[in-house]
Amino acid sequence: MTVANSDAYNRRNMDTRLTFPPDQLPTQPRAVSILAIDRPAGHVFPAHTHRRGQLVHAISGVLVVRAAQGSWVVPTDRAVWLPSKAEHEVSAASNVKIRAVYVEPDARPALPQSCRVVAVSTLLRELIIRGASMLPGALAAAHEQRILDLILDEIEVAPALPLHVPIPRHAGLSALCTSLLEQPSMEATIADHARRLGMNERTFTRLFKRETGMTFGVWLRHARLLLSLPALARGASILSVALDHGYDSPSAFAAAFRRTFGLPPSTYQAQRGVAE
Repeated sequence: MTVANSDAYNRRNMDTRLTFPPDQLPTQPRAVSILAIDRPAGHVFPAHTHRRGQLVHAISGVLVVRAAQGSWVVPTDRAVWLPSKAEHEVSAASNVKIRAVYVEPDARPALPQSCRVVAVSTLLRELIIRGASMLPGALAAAHEQRILDLILDEIEVAPALPLHVPIPRHAGLSALCTSLLEQPSMEATIADHARRLGMNERTFTRLFKRETGMTFGVWLRHARLLLSLPALARGASILSVALDHGYDSPSAFAAAFRRTFGLPPSTYQAQRGVAE
C-alpha cells in the first residue's frame, strides 16, 4: 500500500478527532483504500467520523464497534459496515490486526446507507489482505483496480447478520463484558459478578438489562456462540471449541448453536469448506 504525508491529503481524508500514523496513509485518493492497523488489547479509537464509508474488519482478534445505531462484538469472520459520516468508536477486546477498508461515498450507490454487521466470506477476507499488502508499482494498474472492484462487489453482496452482542456503557459492566470476551470459558455466577461490582444481584440484573436490552444469561450465550465461529471456521474440533467457550460438552454446545443459528456446528464448518 502506498503512503504519503501530504497536509492537503490529510485535511481531505483524515478522520475527525482520530489520527492514524502518517506512514499508513495512501498516496493518492482512490475509490477504495485499505489500512493495516495492529493494536494491543484495550486500545480505543475514540468517537470519530470518516468522510468515506468504512468496513471495519479484523483478520485476527476481536473488535467492539459502537455507533448510534448499536454496538457490536466483531470476531474475525464478521465486519461492521459504517456509511460515510457515521460517528463510531472502535476498541480492541484482544490483540487485533485490523484491516480497514475505506470507500468513497460515490463509489457504489448500492452500498448500505446504515450501519450493519456483515459476514466476511473467505474470498473477501483474502481480497482485503491482498489489497492491504499491495506495494506501489508492484501490480499493473488494471490488475490493482480489478482487486479493488472485486472488494466492492463482495461488500455489496455480503449478507447482513442480525445477531449482535452489545457492550454496556456502564464502566463496571463494560469491563466485565470485555473480560468475558477475552476469556469466554470463564465461569462465575451473577452473584459473583454483582459482588465484585459492589451491587446486589437485583441491581446487577436490572442494570445489565437496561444497558444491553438482554439478560446477562442471554448476552453470555450469544457472546460465546459468536466468538466460537472463527474457531469453527478454522477447523477446530467441536469438542475443543465447546470447552474453550464455556460449555461442558459438545452436545450442549451443539444444541445452543442450533437454537441460535438454525444449524449444527458441523454443518457450519462444512459450509465454510472445513472438513471434519
